[in-house]
Amino acid sequence: MARTKEFDPDAVLQSALELFWRRGYEATSIADLVEHLGIGRASIYATFGNKHELYLKAMDRYSQGRDPHLLAELSQPGPALPAVRTVVRRFAAEAASPESRLNGCLITNTAAELAPHDRAAARRVELSWEHLEVLLHSALVRAQAQGELPGSRDPRALARMLLVLLQGVRVVGKASSDAARVRDAAEQALTLLD
Repeated sequence: MARTKEFDPDAVLQSALELFWRRGYEATSIADLVEHLGIGRASIYATFGNKHELYLKAMDRYSQGRDPHLLAELSQPGPALPAVRTVVRRFAAEAASPESRLNGCLITNTAAELAPHDRAAARRVELSWEHLEVLLHSALVRAQAQGELPGSRDPRALARMLLVLLQGVRVVGKASSDAARVRDAAEQALTLLD
């Protein structure tokens, strides 16, 4: 007779996500996971696989729950540039907030820690960035079609510049207590949309 799980895998995955997000992949040991999750090593392996597989599942969970309103925000009817500006300013404000400084962004953290030597993690980082770039690009194409953005501007290049800015804002926001640094960078980047 198969044993039923004595824990909620969904809740355990969320808890693992929070630990990895706070500490990073390398700094989190299996022993740390056992202690934090309150389940045995064998249960972790049987349910999620090894530490790396658990981390990838945590990344997937993070990506699925991150910015669920971003699509709606960037594709709302009417002028598109105000929505793009709002998103950039929100990212900057989040990056500079005390609670975000503790953890940063899991995708950005993974890009710095694992992506250079972990293909599976790098692919998840790239998918997240592609998603954000597509949303920004679509909004900027719409802005150009509506006459908000000059025809001489390249929406794809602007979307990529904003993507790189937003990732940089997340890194600097995590490492610096100077909120003006990320706010000023975001505002300067937004002048390129005028």
